Amino acid sequence: MKTWPRIVVHADMDAFYAAVEQLDNPDLRGKPILVGPKNNRGVVLTASYEARPYRVGSAMPVAEALRRCPDAIMVEPNFSRYQEISEQVMDIFGDFSPQVEAISLDEAFLDMTGAEHFFGAPDEMGQKIKAAVFEATGLHISVGVSGTKYVAKVASAHDKPNGLTVVPQEHAVDWLAPLPITRLWGVGKKTAPRLYDLGFNTIGDIAAADERFLIDRLGSAGSHFYQLAHARDPRRVQRGRGAKSIGSDRTLRKDVSAREDIERHLRRSAERIARRVRAKNYTAGGIRVRLKTNKFEMLTRQRQLSKPADTAESFLNIAKQLLDEFDHPGPFRLVGMAAFNLHWRDEPSQTDLFDDPTERELETTVDDLIDRFGSDVVVRASDLSHPGTVSKNGVNLDFLDYRDGERVSAPEHPD
Repeated sequence: MKTWPRIVVHADMDAFYAAVEQLDNPDLRGKPILVGPKNNRGVVLTASYEARPYRVGSAMPVAEALRRCPDAIMVEPNFSRYQEISEQVMDIFGDFSPQVEAISLDEAFLDMTGAEHFFGAPDEMGQKIKAAVFEATGLHISVGVSGTKYVAKVASAHDKPNGLTVVPQEHAVDWLAPLPITRLWGVGKKTAPRLYDLGFNTIGDIAAADERFLIDRLGSAGSHFYQLAHARDPRRVQRGRGAKSIGSDRTLRKDVSAREDIERHLRRSAERIARRVRAKNYTAGGIRVRLKTNKFEMLTRQRQLSKPADTAESFLNIAKQLLDEFDHPGPFRLVGMAAFNLHWRDEPSQTDLFDDPTERELETTVDDLIDRFGSDVVVRASDLSHPGTVSKNGVNLDFLDYRDGERVSAPEHPD
């Protein structure tokens, strides 16, 4: 059997959130469903394949999606369920390769180089991964296999849903050639018209161009597109997933302008973020506040903490100071916060972070209660008249930082 010098697999669950909802609720099977908030202010997280012929998809405003597909069934997202299945899937990937790089809850790269002896040829590897995921979860997954991350990812989307596309590296340039330029990483709504104006319509057109010409017209992006068109992608599959920041943004059901309303939402974000920071054994060196106006203008302010911290109270104190730096009166449709400049809490330079441990002890006690009894067990008195709890989180990949008790990623921060 001929072996490949490098084997990269990209595995991508098909319409993941929608597929989980249809798996759990048979009444939804075969019907067009949209996963997202049941109000016109939010956006669609994903659409089932039955809804996609109506040209609806992720990130589309709910109102627009329902206009295009009026018979669609809106389903509120169940992130804890999605994460539960994602953990199963990532564990399965770990059975096939020690090098698994998760990109999101529903997709990952696997480095399968040298694994032919265990799992057979690349097409057999793909079939076995698909079968293992389906057996464990009842869900379908599309798989692309090639010699680079870029080609493997394009291949996984080539025959969705439930597809398997194998592209040997020596055939990759020819295989990419007829595909539209929008399949190049980095070509989006702004770049595509520029390429069309230059006479480029397919990836093959880019491959046949002069690289110097592309650089002259597009800068460094021109060289990037040229290399991808020639199936060159030196990036390796990286085990684990380092976080650059941990954030919590919420689009609100009702716009807010009053400072006390903004602070209430910032407190909720601070509590969500601090709980995640502590769970990952991180500390944060900076806080960022984001406000989106009702005109969809995003405003951002950030500041370093005087010393790294991992408590909601520390984060909120900085966030309140940052509010003084915004000169927009609102109203705001989104209030968010992020902790950045992350470090391991047990790094030697950070051994005396907390002069007064009282606040942290209180918050870690709440952590223990939530872990034991669920996220609704603790509610702030100030929230009793407002929807929301201390700990409810959206989707995240925090569970990937440890595997079998071993750290497999580290926070990404400036040196």
